Amino acid sequence: MARRRRGLPVNGVLLLDKPAGASSNHALQRTRRLFQAQKAGHTGTLDPMATGLLPVCFGEATKFSAHLLEADKVYRTRVELGVVTDSGDAEGAVIERHAVPRLTEADIEGVLTRFRGEIDQVPPMYSALKHQGRKLYELAREGKSIERAARRVTVYDARLLACEAEAFELEVRVSKGTYIRTLAEDIGRALGCGAHISALRRLATGPFTSDGMRDFASLEALADQTEREATLLPMDVLVDHLPRLDVDAEAAGRLTHGQSARVEACELAEGEIARLYRGEAFLGLATVTGPQEVAPKRLLSTAAE
Repeated sequence: MARRRRGLPVNGVLLLDKPAGASSNHALQRTRRLFQAQKAGHTGTLDPMATGLLPVCFGEATKFSAHLLEADKVYRTRVELGVVTDSGDAEGAVIERHAVPRLTEADIEGVLTRFRGEIDQVPPMYSALKHQGRKLYELAREGKSIERAARRVTVYDARLLACEAEAFELEVRVSKGTYIRTLAEDIGRALGCGAHISALRRLATGPFTSDGMRDFASLEALADQTEREATLLPMDVLVDHLPRLDVDAEAAGRLTHGQSARVEACELAEGEIARLYRGEAFLGLATVTGPQEVAPKRLLSTAAE
């Protein structure tokens, strides 16, 4: 007999404003309990010290969460000059101290130009990347350092928001896999005094922005489950960047039973992925396999009902 999952069959996407001091997994589990959901997952880790946008996917939405892992992101951070830590942030141990030269906004802007566009970045030891099956941060906590290959990432924009004698604030828009702690360290090194970050807030990931974020206090203040679920976005927002394909009842029936189907309205090229709809009902994703022919790729379990 199949084991019955505990909780409610909640489906949708929550834009959570993650608080400082909580790991992404802790925030995820707290959210799942609050919504009494059978299944939930997040779409990209935030450091415990970081705050801001953490999209949480419930139920069927978890099937499409991988699309956000590839997304560009926007962060706001405070960079402290003259102090280098082993983790690149204020939670790490201080390993270097340097005098901070007298810097103007023009000095900082001059260095920032070198970090816009495609750059090579060495991932930090304090990261969730794995080496021989172990996460790097686990090895770092044991005092070990593993050689890491540089990765090519893109800093689409780096905007100086404020400048003080020994600190400045930045807003950056970056490609997936970019470490803001490492970016700040590299900028500090280029300025000749080293640096670490003391604050980090994610403002956007893919199509989602900080508009509509909900924190735990506001969620816990809601009267009941119905009000909580009303805060969720529909799951197809995760794949809104893909072309839409509307199918009739016959094609929907074939696709939801794992068969290919002919869709005369399909003008997409072979290999393209489309989001499927029958009327206003989202069915999932399909792959174009030939002229006016598609095959199921990732469908909702409810699509065949």
